[in-house]
Amino acid sequence: MGLSARGIREAVMALLNFTRRKGGSDGPADLSSVLAGYSIEVMPRTAAKVEDFRALLPEGTRVYIAHIEGTPIEEMVATAKRLAEDGFPVMPHFPARIIKDKATLAEWIKRYQGEAGVRQALLLAGGVAQPHGTFDSSMQLLETGLFDAHGFTHLHVAGHPEGNRDIDPSGGDRAVMEALRWKQAFSERTDAQMAMATQFAFEAAPILGWADRLAAEGITLPIHLGIAGPAKLQTLIKFAIACGVGPSLKVLQKRAMDVTKLMLPYEPTEVLADLAAGQAAGRGALIEQVHLFPLGGIRTCADFANAQLSGPATARQGDRGRR
Repeated sequence: MGLSARGIREAVMALLNFTRRKGGSDGPADLSSVLAGYSIEVMPRTAAKVEDFRALLPEGTRVYIAHIEGTPIEEMVATAKRLAEDGFPVMPHFPARIIKDKATLAEWIKRYQGEAGVRQALLLAGGVAQPHGTFDSSMQLLETGLFDAHGFTHLHVAGHPEGNRDIDPSGGDRAVMEALRWKQAFSERTDAQMAMATQFAFEAAPILGWADRLAAEGITLPIHLGIAGPAKLQTLIKFAIACGVGPSLKVLQKRAMDVTKLMLPYEPTEVLADLAAGQAAGRGALIEQVHLFPLGGIRTCADFANAQLSGPATARQGDRGRR
């Protein structure tokens, strides 16, 4: 049975209205403050599809390079070199469980520095069940002393706003918090500036609560908050499940049940607006900037972020854009 003219009009209005925040004004939320100085993540194979990063990203944008198991170090270093030559601060991943030993780690550092001038690194355990060698955690990588010995200026570690089942299999966050306290202590004896780059989440309330709890417990490491960029809903749900996203996954599940929202791509406008509102109210003081996961494509993600920034698309000046 076909829709009447009135029914068609109401259906169209439902599709248009879903992009507005519940209880908000008709105008879009101002997300420029929370997105200023954002960083973004690429892989060698996705970076190869971008003709010119300088035409895509604001000047000074930090670019993380994800090291997926099986990616040759040669491809990682080549991608870092290209981005560095384009003027971007580069932060490659060092996944502990795919690094065979200290000699291999030293060789990677030597190549990154010698060929691409890298002085920044994200250290993490890595999503591999069985370690390839002697390393199992980012703490073991830090303990080698190699990053300090080679003059790294910025060292980031993983943060988990909703816990991590790989670290705490029974739930909770006891082991996660123990590791974070260790990293906090390490940050006080290294010359490098440290911060947490977190897993992405889809709901602001638990993120703000987590950040406030860390501050209350004496953690001072700045938070670079992971946010999933625009993507198809099916893509987001797939990545969220694979990456172990916690309770905020219900935001996507609820959206999947709404046919008017199922038809349109997800954009992180609501979670970003709620974060901005929370920070304006004094919440989440440790959250220093946003780190974007371009799950729906680098260009789509960068275009979304740049469109939210007021004025020309330029990263926030000073160390914030390079931390």
